[in-house]
Amino acid sequence: QVQLVESGGGLVQAGGSLRLSCAASGDSFSGYPMAWFRQASGRAREFVAAISRSGSRTYYADSVKGRFTISRGSAKNTVYLQMVSLKSEDTAVYYCAATGEFTSTTANEYEYWGQGIQVTVSS
Repeated sequence: QVQLVESGGGLVQAGGSLRLSCAASGDSFSGYPMAWFRQASGRAREFVAAISRSGSRTYYADSVKGRFTISRGSAKNTVYLQMVSLKSEDTAVYYCAATGEFTSTTANEYEYWGQGIQVTVSS
């Protein structure tokens, strides 16, 4: 079983920055492909960014490309989402996810999920 815990969310003004962290643990965890998704109030969960097992490949939603950066820690069990130039439309609960299979931009291909963390961008 893999456990994921997000941190780093909060309230920030438009144009500001935040860095989310996701710490993974569990007997079977060995640097799985991981991703960030988000869900705004009243909307469906959407893909934000994903990173491969090695960290060599990254994928981004068009809405965040050029503003968000996903990366892995050196120990491979932590993933970060650096967010800059935040907009009010980035307000959502952000979820970290991991899969034992292949890197994907599709939520239902991720088996493990964190509890989510709120990011609020005030305009």
